Amino acid sequence: MGNDEFLKLCKKIVKDYANDHLDKSDNVQINEDNVFIVWNCKTLQNNKALVSTTLYDGMYYELTYNGDKKEVYLDAYKKFENKAIKVDEE
Repeated sequence: MGNDEFLKLCKKIVKDYANDHLDKSDNVQINEDNVFIVWNCKTLQNNKALVSTTLYDGMYYELTYNGDKKEVYLDAYKKFENKAIKVDEE
């Protein structure tokens, strides 16, 4: 699978996952324009991407394509905290 094809597939997978997990009473659905690639890498026949959406839900997604098995693995994460930690440099 080419890199562009993989990234397009990632956006579709994350859009579908997010829409399936949104509260139905909110009447909110996203499309692929609301999904963005944060980072991606292709090594040999494998791909990996970190993906997020414009939703204010704190979720981010890691997708990995295994070129040997022709499978995409999805990991969905929730960010609980983001804080700065001072480091003393000597």
